[in-house]
Amino acid sequence: MTFQPYPFEKLNKLLEDITPNKNLEPSVLTIGEPQFETPEFIQNALKEATPLLKKYPKTTGESYLREAMRGFMHRRFGVNLDNSQIIPSFGTREVLFNFPQFLLFDKERPTMAFTNPFYQIYEGAAIASRSKTIYLNLNKDNSFKPEIDKKQLAQCDLVIINFPNNPTASSMSIEELGKWVKLALKYDFVLLNDECYSEIYTDTPPPSLLEASLHVSNDKFKNILVINSISKRSSAPGLRSGFIAGDAQILKEYMKYRTYIGAASPLPLQVAAATAWTDEKHVSFARAVYKKNFEIAQEILGTQIPEATFYIWLHVKDALVFTCKLYEKYNVKVLPGEFLGREDARVNPAKDYIRIALVENETKTREALMRIKECLDEQ
Repeated sequence: MTFQPYPFEKLNKLLEDITPNKNLEPSVLTIGEPQFETPEFIQNALKEATPLLKKYPKTTGESYLREAMRGFMHRRFGVNLDNSQIIPSFGTREVLFNFPQFLLFDKERPTMAFTNPFYQIYEGAAIASRSKTIYLNLNKDNSFKPEIDKKQLAQCDLVIINFPNNPTASSMSIEELGKWVKLALKYDFVLLNDECYSEIYTDTPPPSLLEASLHVSNDKFKNILVINSISKRSSAPGLRSGFIAGDAQILKEYMKYRTYIGAASPLPLQVAAATAWTDEKHVSFARAVYKKNFEIAQEILGTQIPEATFYIWLHVKDALVFTCKLYEKYNVKVLPGEFLGREDARVNPAKDYIRIALVENETKTREALMRIKECLDEQ
């Protein structure tokens, strides 16, 4: 198997011979990792549960963790799940990589489609599954939402979408998601929505694909799955707590597969994660911080405030040149969009965009955005 270097490796290579301006404090706006302390009540739950380290965790996850995750889905989306419809996972990255391998193993000519630009683990999963890849290109002309090509969808075994979207910060309505549910049923492909940014919204809570499935009367979630995580929601990426939920028939067999993987979460982490999934107050605080950062960006850069995520997807004249100049002259790191996308019909839809992760506090965010504005003015 041959995998492409991760975007951050490409960025390091791009900048390796550049000496940044030492007169300015470094500002790193490349990775979607919240730069805030994990709330104290979650840390305390973890500390108090350390005696449980003497026990092996169950692959299925403890009942209290499942209950907390199901409670989250009910409160947030009005979706009632039973235990057969949800599986706790060790974050979501491992699911995104191994679930396609499980699902596509017996397919003679597996075909997988996913949004482009994308979280690179989608591509890795396609390579590991020996799948043909179809890109659902996101660009300004389609408002960064996947266009429907029914001939291509008829070939697909698995389609991964990602809304709210990383990196473009676009969102889809429940009606738009419902159309995709109907397509999954009509063309009999499995549809998975990566919803890891569903809780980082500015005003209106974005819908879940499971919510949209109910909206179009697919009550059993046939062919429909979602994943979610507390990494962004609770500023706790180190807890590695996520889940996959939806079609019980698919999850029943996937659960058997998972018993061989060894990706069970340690019990103290499960206790802390259950505490985080159960509480909403701390998430409201985080949302307020990110919304304020978007307001600062609107003030300084003139960008629109997106419905969700903490990213700005900013068009520039030449992303690679801009990224190098911004680092050298202003000691700010951003991520060129083309590192997150692939050429399709000789066009990379992410070319000449940069992704800015607004994950710092207000003061650091304002300072970094002022430097970006100065660099933009010099284009």
